[in-house]
Amino acid sequence: MRILLTTVACERYWSWLARPGVEPITVGQDGGLALSDGTTVDHEDADPEVAWGTSDLYLAGAPLRPFFELVSSCITIRWFQSAGAGFDGPVFARLAGRGVRISNAHANSIPIAEFIMRSVLDHFQRADLWRGAQSENRWSKHDYREVFGSTWLILGLGGIGSAVAERARAFGATTIGCRRRPSASDPTDRTVIPDQLPGVIGLADVVVLALPANPDTARFVDAPFLAAMRPGSILVNVGRGSLVDEAALLTALDRGVPERAVLDVFATEPLPAGHPLWRHPAVVVTPHNAAGGVGRYERQAQLFAENLDRYLSGEALLSDITALVT
Repeated sequence: MRILLTTVACERYWSWLARPGVEPITVGQDGGLALSDGTTVDHEDADPEVAWGTSDLYLAGAPLRPFFELVSSCITIRWFQSAGAGFDGPVFARLAGRGVRISNAHANSIPIAEFIMRSVLDHFQRADLWRGAQSENRWSKHDYREVFGSTWLILGLGGIGSAVAERARAFGATTIGCRRRPSASDPTDRTVIPDQLPGVIGLADVVVLALPANPDTARFVDAPFLAAMRPGSILVNVGRGSLVDEAALLTALDRGVPERAVLDVFATEPLPAGHPLWRHPAVVVTPHNAAGGVGRYERQAQLFAENLDRYLSGEALLSDITALVT
């Protein structure tokens, strides 16, 4: 059985994955394929049964396109392990449509949650004033807002939203979650369903978007949503760019509510050079990089190694999302 993965992932983690009867077939930066002995292989002769998509595929110079071209076209693949939690990309539907099992990973929840906490603290504490004073050799103090006692509205309580809620509560914030099916185990002080959102949007000092992209969530944050937000509030989007009506957001920011928007995802990526979000004084733009914590690589490898054992023994996969994709 062959496992398709990047050369980078193979060099780092094959010692974790080596099993009898299993061999790697790697995709190099040039898109070429090779076996473990260095023998090159044509794409039509690759015949992988398993494909492991890792986060290094999304780094500069990585073979992202050839990897997914092979995954999409190769009829021998029976299981695809994704690096992230989202499954809205068209490749997932194509794979599931021909019977490929798909599992995702929540290895990115930790860095994304830390990114959100840093972003909110940076704004609440007005760290820009300290940086500006330092650049001018000024000894200048200021008061700042505390996370303690603030209210956070977290839309989506999957791995990312739950990790955010746990950290915000540790700071002494009150957390309100939103999901279609609230549970007693939700890591929030309160959870509402989407129909109840109008009654809680105005309570939130921080609104975090951690929803998946689907027809129900397209432009979920629209003009009425933004108009209901609280003065001084901050909007953080780490879900998908399609969640936000960007034109409505720019209009709302011009009015001053929300006070700040931290955007890691956009309707068009990369964000076009002339887009007004780049230069708006109330917007923080990051390049879909909230998940960039280095610990995600090892967490992904640990999950894949465990799922590989499950796959080989015919057991259920962890984080099997095949039914959700189909």
